[in-house]
Amino acid sequence: MKNNKLITIITVVKNSEKTIEKCINSVINQSHKNFEYIIIDGDSNDSTNTIINKYKDKINIHITEKDMGIWDAMNKGLKLANGEIIGFLNADDFYYPNALQLVNRYFFDNKIDFLFGSVQKYKLMYGYKPWKIKFSFGFYTSHSVGFFIKTKEHKKIGEYNPKYLSADLDFFYKMIKKFKMNGMSSLKSEIFGKFGSGGFSSKVNYVAHLIDLNRIRIENNQNKFFVYFIFLIKIIKKPLKFLSSYIKKINNE
Repeated sequence: MKNNKLITIITVVKNSEKTIEKCINSVINQSHKNFEYIIIDGDSNDSTNTIINKYKDKINIHITEKDMGIWDAMNKGLKLANGEIIGFLNADDFYYPNALQLVNRYFFDNKIDFLFGSVQKYKLMYGYKPWKIKFSFGFYTSHSVGFFIKTKEHKKIGEYNPKYLSADLDFFYKMIKKFKMNGMSSLKSEIFGKFGSGGFSSKVNYVAHLIDLNRIRIENNQNKFFVYFIFLIKIIKKPLKFLSSYIKKINNE
C-alpha cells in the first residue's frame, strides 16, 4: 500500500550496553509496523551484542565487525537499506511510539524528499532553517533523531564523508545547496523522539568541532568572512558563558 511505506531505521553502536536496549525497544514498539531495522555494531567488547541478540527476531540485519568510525558504520547500513524512507537512530537516542507513523503520514501527504521532525533534548529542537545557509550563519536543524529522507535521494547525494567530524552537516549542505532537494518540518508539537547526551558529538573537543564546521562550510561555498566571524563569536562565547555560570554559583553560595 502506498500509504504504508517501508521505513528503514539504522542504528550504529559500539559499547553502549547502558542505552541500546531502550533504543531498540523504541523502534520495535512503533505503532507503524512496516519497518526494517538494521544495527551495525563496531565490534563492542561489553554486553551490547548480548542485549541486541535478545531481540534478534525483531531485527532484520545485525552486523558486528570493526569499522573506521561512526560514518563508516552508517555508510554500511545505508548500502543494506531496502526501505523507501531511511532514518538513523543513535544508540543513546530513542523514538516516541508514534514517530514512524508521523513519518509515514508526512511522506504520503506531501511531495517531499526529506523531513525534520521535532526532537526533545534539554530544550525542544524543531524545524530546519535553510536561509541560514544563504547568509552563511550555519545550518540549524532539529537533530538526526528527527531526520528522515527518501532512500533513493540519500543515495543520489552519496555516502557520509568520514574525513569530517560532522559529516551529517556536510550531507545536509549538499542536500539543500547542491541537489536542491525539497523538504519540510513537522509541526513543533509533533515530537519524534529524544536525543541522548552520551553520543558521538558529546565526545568531540569543542574547538576541534568548530574548526570542522568551518571546513565544511567553506568547502560548501559559504562566505568565508561570515564563517570566520561566527567562529570568533563562538570561541569567545564559550568562556564567557562558563565565567557567567561560575559568578552566579559564587553569588549563590
